Amino acid sequence: MRFQDSNTQPRQPSVAEQRARQQALAQEERDAELARQADAKAATRRKILIGSGVTVGLVGLVATFYSVAKPAGEVTAVCTDKDGIVQNDDNCDEHYVTTHGGYSSGGFLFLPINTGGYQSYRYNYGGTGTIGQRVTGGSYDAPSSRTSVNTKSGKSVQRGGFGISGKSGSTGSTGGTGKSGGS
Repeated sequence: MRFQDSNTQPRQPSVAEQRARQQALAQEERDAELARQADAKAATRRKILIGSGVTVGLVGLVATFYSVAKPAGEVTAVCTDKDGIVQNDDNCDEHYVTTHGGYSSGGFLFLPINTGGYQSYRYNYGGTGTIGQRVTGGSYDAPSSRTSVNTKSGKSVQRGGFGISGKSGSTGSTGGTGKSGGS
């Protein structure tokens, strides 16, 4: 029959047709749930990737800030004796000390004195004072390697910079002490 007029009532679906419709609806619901889960998973993955990118960016920014924020400064070194009295800069010059019979050990420089003993000298970094007076301020701990350290007379004690240390040892003994010098 090709045409159905409005007076006819549709027949009831068979049990097989009802079961097929229910299965189709259930399959549509499962597909919709799987699509929602996939969207949620993709959204979570996107958030994690974005968060990771932001974290890496922030770490890079903080690292750059720390490497740039602490400016390499310049510090003046003052030569002092064991009592903190400012002395001539030559007394803390390793070359001067070794050529005058002295030696250096652990940041201290030792020069022989007339009584047969040794007088110790070392640098005070950032302190001030005049020869013969007690040093004021500063510290006996050497500043970071990024800081330039010069004496009042303009001699460089430590150069600033990044990375590789500027230390180099010289060979041979000087002043008959058997100790090798370094800069």
